[in-house]
This record gives sequence, C-alpha cells and structure tokens, in this order.
Amino acid sequence: MPHSVTEEQVVAYRRDGFVRIPGIIGADDAARYAKAALAAGERQKDVPPDPAFTHVMQLWKQDETLRELTLSPVLAAAATALAGIPLRLYHDHLMIKEPHNGAATEFHQDQPYWPHLGSRHSLSAWVALVDVPATRGCMTFIPGSHLLDGRHRQDLRDADNLMRAAPELVWKPRVTVPLRAGDCTFHHSLTAHSASPNLTDDPRIAHVVVYMDADTLYDPRRRPVGEPLVEPADPTAGVPFPDGEFPPLP
Repeated sequence: MPHSVTEEQVVAYRRDGFVRIPGIIGADDAARYAKAALAAGERQKDVPPDPAFTHVMQLWKQDETLRELTLSPVLAAAATALAGIPLRLYHDHLMIKEPHNGAATEFHQDQPYWPHLGSRHSLSAWVALVDVPATRGCMTFIPGSHLLDGRHRQDLRDADNLMRAAPELVWKPRVTVPLRAGDCTFHHSLTAHSASPNLTDDPRIAHVVVYMDADTLYDPRRRPVGEPLVEPADPTAGVPFPDGEFPPLP
C-alpha cells in the first residue's frame, strides 16, 4: 500500500518530531467522517463535559464509518514510514472543540500518559475533518522537543507545567500548523504540543490515531486504554499487548 510521505517529510519528522501531510484523505471522505464524528459526539452528551473539548476513544470498535478511518492503510503506511519500525494500533481519539470554546490545551507530551514499557517509537496521526485555521484550535509544536524524555505527566490546563519541568523549552521556537480538511500532522509521542482555543462559530473536529512500537509491552502499574489478557508475576516486566485489542499494522 503506497503511503503519502516523501523522503523529505521523513527527514523533517525525525528532525523536528512532527510533520504536516496535506490531503492524506480526500475532501469528500473528510466530510463523511466529520458527519459520523459529530453523531458520535452527540452520543456522549450524557457524559460529564470536559471544559476543553468533547472526546471519545476507541471508536474503531463502535462506529463502522470511523473504524474505516482509524484502520486506514494509507495512515498506517505513512506512520510506519515515519517511525521506521513495525507498529500496532494503540487507540483512536475523536476530539471536538466546540464553537467559542476559550479553553486552550497547553503544552504537553503524550508518552508520559501511556502504560508503555520498552517502546522504541510511538506517534499520532492528527487528522483534520474540517478546516482548522489558527482561530479554530489548531496545533502548535516545539521542534526537537521529542528528544526530551523522562518527564512526568503534564497538566494540560497549566500553561507553565511542562516549562517548569523543562525550562530549556521556554525560548525554543514554536510552529503553528493550520490544516485544511483532509490534512493531517504526525507527531512523535514526546513532541511538546498545544492546541489553541476555538474562537469560531463552527466546531473543530479532529480524529487522532495513535500508533506504538509493535513490540511495546504493557506496564500494569499504569492505567491502560484496554485491559491486557494476563497480569505478570513481576509487575515491572510487563506483558505483550493483545493483538485483538491492539492490532499490528499490515
């Protein structure tokens, strides 16, 4: 299956920790997925709201239309080319930032939240299902911050939380990446990133697909996205992620 990344994009991703891939899905497909995403968001209205956005995880198990996007072979091939190692699906994550939502998602890294042991590489595909200009909650990245490891889980509501832990990032350049519907960014799980408030009249709709090293072990000491099949006698040893719940990429 061909992927939508060039050698230059691979080099940029490995240097900076993120890359924009324009038009990874077509405009018609983006509109179809956006409609399914809004319907999925409506089904969550009885869940206590997050002040930053409506979010739903593991839709590939619940919604046939969004399953198609999560399991897209084009996304998978692009992720594998960028990472340079075999990968498996970790989870998907629909994020809808409502109109006139003034809550920003502050700078953070993803990896500290995940129960992974021995991971060589993990990354996320952040697919815009609508146009996401700077005023609608697009992403900002700190290039090169994926080289910064060993930090705690950061507070997404505290603008200075990551900066206190890594003061060297305070004066680093930031790159804001607006997207058209169907574009996506891939970012390394250690790349510091944030998202601005949605100041527009329309929802920001993004579908995120997270990939991890196919050989990653589940750390039972930390909260998982899905339950492993067995618990290890030695909790520091970890266990393989079950293929049925976390399928390896073809």
